[in-house]
Amino acid sequence: MTMALNPQEQVLDETDVKTEEPAKVILFNDDVHTFEEVIGQLIKAIGCSESKAEALAWEVHTKGKAIVYTGQLKRCIEVSSILEEIQLMTQVEF
Repeated sequence: MTMALNPQEQVLDETDVKTEEPAKVILFNDDVHTFEEVIGQLIKAIGCSESKAEALAWEVHTKGKAIVYTGQLKRCIEVSSILEEIQLMTQVEF
């Protein structure tokens, strides 16, 4: 038996979901982690140089938050997960 859908109902599949690319990962400041911990985790998460990670860490520290990565949503989620391995607080926006 097949059920007909009401004209107002739509079945959405994965290709119907639209997200605006690029997405971004925001890292928030906290009073728990050292600069060395944050720098190390940034290098691990985004593969940047130590000087770039240090600059991002200082931006997070002075402004309270910073966009640390911009790219495809899937990769942003991966980056966020790596940062959160040591309980850093992040947010993915698109």
